[in-house]
Amino acid sequence: MRRIAILICTIALSMTSIYAENYLGVQVGYAHSVARLNAASTPKTLHPIAYNGMKVGVVYDATIVKGFGVTMGLNYTFGANSTDWTKKVTGQPGEFPQVCSRGQYHQLEIPVDWQYKFEIAQNTWLMLYTGPTLQYGIALNDKWYVRVDDESKTILKEEDIYSSKGLKHFNVTWGIGAGFQYQRYFLRGGYDFGIVNPYKALTFDTSDKPYTRGRFDQWQVKLGMYLWEF
Repeated sequence: MRRIAILICTIALSMTSIYAENYLGVQVGYAHSVARLNAASTPKTLHPIAYNGMKVGVVYDATIVKGFGVTMGLNYTFGANSTDWTKKVTGQPGEFPQVCSRGQYHQLEIPVDWQYKFEIAQNTWLMLYTGPTLQYGIALNDKWYVRVDDESKTILKEEDIYSSKGLKHFNVTWGIGAGFQYQRYFLRGGYDFGIVNPYKALTFDTSDKPYTRGRFDQWQVKLGMYLWEF
C-alpha cells in the first residue's frame, strides 16, 4: 500500500513541471461512499454499507497539449450512515430489544486524473477523465443504540473501526468520470472503484469467521471554480 501511495505522489509531482497552462481552484460536492464487505462464509456475497456526505478541496488543472492534460487535488470527505430500528423479538431463550446504528467517516483524498477536453463552443468544454485516488481514512465511527421506549434510547456500543484495527487507513481507488466546463466554472461526476483490499480481519458476534475481503467505492459530483492561472 505504501509503495502504491509513493508511486502516485511521485507521478503527480513530476508532472507539475512540464505544463504550459496551469489553473488552481476550489471545489465542493456530494459523495456517496460504499463499504463493500465479503463474508468469509459466503465469499461471493457483498454486504454494502453506504455513507452519504460531502467533499471540499482544492484542484489543480494543467494542460500538456491542446485538449489533453491532468487534474489533481486534495479533498476532505465526510459521510454519514444510519439504519432503521430492527424488529423487536420476544420468546425463548429471551427477549431481543430493538437496535439501530449511526455511523460517520472522515477522509482525505489525493486524486490524480488524466483528462481530455472537447471544446464544443467558445470557452466551453466537455471532459472525460480517469485515474487513481489515494485515500487516507481519518476516522470511521459506529454507534449502536438500544431503544428503551418510544422516546428514548441508550448507547449499546461505540467504536472507531480504524482504532479497533478493523480497517486500514490507506486505500487506493481508480475512477472514471465526465464533466462540463464553462469559462472557469466546472461540474464533474464519476465513480471510483476500490482496487485494493482495505480490510483487516474482523470478527462479529454472529460468526466466528473473519471478514477480510472487500473494497471501498465512491460516487461523487463536484462543482468548482478555477481562481488562479499561472
